[in-house]
Amino acid sequence: MSNEVIPNFLKKRAFLTPSRTALVFEGKRYTFQQLYAECVEVAGKIHALGIKKGQYVALLLTNHSESVVILFSLQLLGIKAVLLNTRLTPEELNYQLKDSNSACLITESLFEEKAEQLDINVLFKNKLFQSSFIEPPLVNEVALEEVCSLMYTSGTTGSPKGVMQTYGNHWWSAVGSSLNLGLQDSDGWLCAVPLFHISGYSILMRSVIYGIKMVLHESFDVGKTLEDIKAEKVTTMSVVSTMLSRFLDQLDSQLPSHFRCMLLGGGPASLPLLEKCRDRKVPVFQTYGMTETTSQFVTLSPEFSLSKLGSAGKALFPSQLKIVNSGGLEQQPMQSGEIYVKGPNVTKGYLNKEDSHLKNGWFATGDIGFVDEEGFLYVQDRRSDLIISGGENVYPAEIEGALQGHHAVQEAGVIGVEDQEWGQVPVAFVVRNALTTEDEIIKYCSSKLAKYKVPKRIMFVNELPRNATNKLLRRKLKEWIKAEGTYEN
Repeated sequence: MSNEVIPNFLKKRAFLTPSRTALVFEGKRYTFQQLYAECVEVAGKIHALGIKKGQYVALLLTNHSESVVILFSLQLLGIKAVLLNTRLTPEELNYQLKDSNSACLITESLFEEKAEQLDINVLFKNKLFQSSFIEPPLVNEVALEEVCSLMYTSGTTGSPKGVMQTYGNHWWSAVGSSLNLGLQDSDGWLCAVPLFHISGYSILMRSVIYGIKMVLHESFDVGKTLEDIKAEKVTTMSVVSTMLSRFLDQLDSQLPSHFRCMLLGGGPASLPLLEKCRDRKVPVFQTYGMTETTSQFVTLSPEFSLSKLGSAGKALFPSQLKIVNSGGLEQQPMQSGEIYVKGPNVTKGYLNKEDSHLKNGWFATGDIGFVDEEGFLYVQDRRSDLIISGGENVYPAEIEGALQGHHAVQEAGVIGVEDQEWGQVPVAFVVRNALTTEDEIIKYCSSKLAKYKVPKRIMFVNELPRNATNKLLRRKLKEWIKAEGTYEN
């Protein structure tokens, strides 16, 4: 794949189907030709600022048509986009800006306060759109192995790693998805998940690769979603469990017949939720994927959602998976082990990191699971300690690192506990070496971590449970939660 090239996605799409609707946002519509013309205009303004092909440019943006324009403008210039999570603190953002060596940050006035605390040249999009234009050197074709986007995922060690997603990764992710879900000219994909997540960015890439309409929402709103499914003839939508359950609660009639599927990611779905979907005739495709696999990798079609309850499905056409034991040997069906994945949609690595996660072309996910006799994957533990809260990945090690920065915290252990609204929320167990309160520690965490990472409760304990090698026993912390009251000082 090393020297394969492909035409620039947006340029080619505007040439093939110029008058098809590309994007709908807050009533404003763009055809592919109009979107391309606007992106060329903004590309000329970015070029005029001296930003060059091959550089990384960071983006701190909300879901907006202007964000779409900026993202495609960068692709037209061969500039790599660093998609930053808007919920992160300045401290977390500075780490990612430094690690990616971003040339500048493009953001909007909503994040002005945050931007003032960042160690980088900040460019506000309203200023960018008003700046001068110089004819840009457009990139007519891209190498499949070239990095298109960079997204940070918190490693189990606590410091986030930049996942390099190539044009080839995005292309094959789109191909794999279409071979699974099918593709029709009349398809329209509703995006109410953040564009800075692979779930959102992959919809953007699919819309231009497939030549279908993307209906973009700033955030998830059930009323607006139902309205647009009908008015815009939306056929597909990406959701996490919390979104789906809120959607079902407000769904008062059957969905229109043109609606084809809900693509459900961000953790397994519960039986009551799936049964509710079946009763309301809402077709749900459960998926398993990650930033490193450029979105969905394994998908379970609706006809198996109850007979294969708890399964994430089978690997998509271009993708392969296997279950490996601690000795590196492939497991038999029904035997648990680490999930290894392989395919052209799997990242080529983490920025500035050794390729230790790749073993003979296979990517070690760190997730534990098994496949049944028919090849259906069951994910038992998401990266061992991962907490999935409202579709966001939360790593206990990162929260523990923040907690240990507090003067009164001697050591800390974090686990996820079930939560009706978010699926899971973090709870921290803390050993104190000075007097402090739960409120004080939560306030401290709020200044260091994004809101969804802040522990919902702080439990003060005399010591943390550890094994002979001093490894924290999180399962013991889970037992303590169940038998609450037996461990407090």
